[in-house]
Amino acid sequence: MVDRQHLLADFKRLLRDMEVDLRARCDEVAQINADLMKEYEQARAANRAGITFEEWRADLITQVAVAWVLSSVFVRFLEDNALISPPRISGLLHGAGDGQGLTRARDERDVFFRAHPKQTDRDYLLAVFDNLAKLPGTKDVFGPHNPVSPYRNWLSGDAAQKLIESFQKIDVDGAGELIHDFTDPDWDTRFLGDLYQDLSEAARKKYALLQTPIFVEEFILDRTLEPAINEFGLKHLKMIDPACGSGHFLLGGFARILHHWRKEEPGTNERELVNRALASVHGVDLNPYAVAIARFRLLLAAMKECQVTRLKDVPNFQFNLACGDSLLHGSVSAQQQVMGFHELAHHYQSEDIGELRRILKGGQYHAVVANPPYITVKDQALNQAYRDRYPSVCYRAYSLAVPFMQRLFDLAC
Repeated sequence: MVDRQHLLADFKRLLRDMEVDLRARCDEVAQINADLMKEYEQARAANRAGITFEEWRADLITQVAVAWVLSSVFVRFLEDNALISPPRISGLLHGAGDGQGLTRARDERDVFFRAHPKQTDRDYLLAVFDNLAKLPGTKDVFGPHNPVSPYRNWLSGDAAQKLIESFQKIDVDGAGELIHDFTDPDWDTRFLGDLYQDLSEAARKKYALLQTPIFVEEFILDRTLEPAINEFGLKHLKMIDPACGSGHFLLGGFARILHHWRKEEPGTNERELVNRALASVHGVDLNPYAVAIARFRLLLAAMKECQVTRLKDVPNFQFNLACGDSLLHGSVSAQQQVMGFHELAHHYQSEDIGELRRILKGGQYHAVVANPPYITVKDQALNQAYRDRYPSVCYRAYSLAVPFMQRLFDLAC
C-alpha cells in the first residue's frame, strides 16, 4: 500500500535535486535556454507574463521536474498492480515477496543499455514512456499530452538515474522490501492528488493548490449534475470542470453518470456505457501535471468499471481533457464580443489549442462545476489580461474566483 507521508517526504527531496539539475541544464545548454527565452518573449508580448525571465523559468522548471516524477509514479503504479509486464523501473512480483520484480526491472535496463550503449537513463525512461504511449489506454497519458513531451531533452542522464534509483530503494532496516510500494487492490489514485497539492511548495502557493474534500465534491454534484440529469437526460449530457486540478469532480461525475446509465440500460454492454459516461465528462486546468493526473485517474476508473486488469486489453477510451487557461482560451460571451474582446491567440507548448477551443466553446454544458483558486494574481501583466477579458467583474484586488464565476455561466447552456 502507498505510504503517503513517506512518499511525499522522499519525493520532495528528489524534486529539489531535479530542479537543480534542470536549472543547470538550462544554463549549460544554449539551445534549451534560447527556446525558453523565445517562449517567454511570446508570453510577454501576449500579456501572459510580466514577471522576470528567471521567475518565469523557475516555475516552468518545477513543472517539468514534477512531470518526470509523476510519469514515473504512473509507471510504478501500473507495475506494482500487475497492469503491465514486465516491470521496467522496479515493479514487484505479487505474492512472491522475494524482489524478483526488481531483479527483472534491472535486467530490462541492462538489456536496453547493451542495445544502446551510448544512451543514458533519461533515454531509458523515455523508452519506457514511449512504449506505453503505443497502447490505446495510455497513448494520451504518455504520448504528446504528457507534460514531459515538450521538454524531453532537458533532464540529465545522472538525474534520471537518481530518479530510477529512488524507486528501487530497499528498506534495509525492515523486511528487505522496496521502500515505496504502490500496490492497492482498489486502485485508489487519490494519493496522486496529495502529490499534486504538496510536492512543490512554490507551486502550491502560486496556484493555490488544494484538493476538494469529498463531502464538498458530493455536495456540489448533488446540486448541479443530478438536477441536470433529471432535466436534460443522459443521451447528450455534458458536464465540465474548467479548473479540474487532479480530477476529483471528473471522477465523481463519471461515477454518477455511469450509475444512471446502468439503471437506464441494464442490458447494454458495460464498455459502451463506460464510453458514454467518459464522453459526458470534460475538464481543463492550467497545470499540465494536474491534467496528466486527471487523465491517469480516469483511465484507472474506466478500467476498473470495465473489469479490465491488463493495460494491453484496454479499449481506446477517449478523454475530454486539455491543459490550458480556461479564463483566456475558448469562445467569449456575446457581451464580450460586442466590447471587442476575443480569444487569446497565444498559447504555451503545454496547451492544446485545438482541444481548448472545442472543450471551452461557450453555452454547451448542462452542468458546470468548479472549485476555482481563491487567489489574487501577482503577475501584473496576467492580472491585466484577466481584467481586459472580464472588465465587468474584475475590480480592484479581485480574486480569481470572480472571473471564474462569469466563465462558469458562459460555459453553461
